[in-house]
Amino acid sequence: MSTLTRARTVQQSTTSHLRATTVLRLYTSEPRYKIDEVIEAFTALNPDIDVDVFRAPTGELKSRIEVSSATGGISADVLMAADAETFEDYKARDLLLRYTPADVAALHGNLVDPDGYYVGTRIIPSVIAYNTGAYITPPRSWKVLSERRFSGQVAIVNPLISGAGMHNAKVWSETPSLGRSWLRDFSANRPRMVHSNVWVGELVAAGAQPLGIVADYVARDLAARGLPIAFEYPTDGAPYVTQPVGIFKDTPNAQAAKRFVDFLVSFEGQEIASAQHYIPVRRDVLPPAGFPRPVGIRLLAPKPTTTTRTKGALARTHASVA
Repeated sequence: MSTLTRARTVQQSTTSHLRATTVLRLYTSEPRYKIDEVIEAFTALNPDIDVDVFRAPTGELKSRIEVSSATGGISADVLMAADAETFEDYKARDLLLRYTPADVAALHGNLVDPDGYYVGTRIIPSVIAYNTGAYITPPRSWKVLSERRFSGQVAIVNPLISGAGMHNAKVWSETPSLGRSWLRDFSANRPRMVHSNVWVGELVAAGAQPLGIVADYVARDLAARGLPIAFEYPTDGAPYVTQPVGIFKDTPNAQAAKRFVDFLVSFEGQEIASAQHYIPVRRDVLPPAGFPRPVGIRLLAPKPTTTTRTKGALARTHASVA
């Protein structure tokens, strides 16, 4: 369900208290506890900005944006959500403000929209998670998950709800060694569809599902808590999303929005991302101990030309078979 949270500014203990003069409205699919940490750090540095957060899965955010756009204007100033394709759609519809964040040269170049309308904020590959009590030698490729011996064993996020889930279906269908035939075979194995990556991870950690396809940070979060979950970066490549951020064109709070985008990809902002078990988008910020650098993972990028209609049809096919 959607969660409406209010992130208040940190009050400064000076002779006169600074008060927020701008309310910035953020739509995001970030987990609540993670975005709360980001907002706390941002408002400590920007006490004149109060960030109002609406948190929901990417699909729900998109539906909300469509409704508000059709009935008087988008109420959000900033969108931070799973996949670049969503932002490509909004860019094509002239809904986004062109803005290149400060210090952009420090970022991995392929995470920055060359047209300047959005930028990635995390590198989030999807991995094969497994319960360590169920598997000593887990499957290490997407290819084998279509085999009948894995029927009913895999949990996966619903692509009709999750931007990352839809993105994965798109990338798998475009990967020559997999393709739509693999996607059909995998879906015929009846993976368990759930509403979020976190839910997938929790099912695997609890042993309710021995396997799950999940964002790597979710498995890392759970493993760090001592739960029986581990994961493999698939040998045939990991689809990844970059949790882009963009500013809506008609925002009345463009300057505050730009400061927020700058913070997300700043050194400090990416240090927070790394501490939250994300692979950072800056070249000068290390992932936490034991994390691979992006160059150490085979990542699968999508073809940029797939239309929203094609993606939707692909997601519906995947979900309906499963």
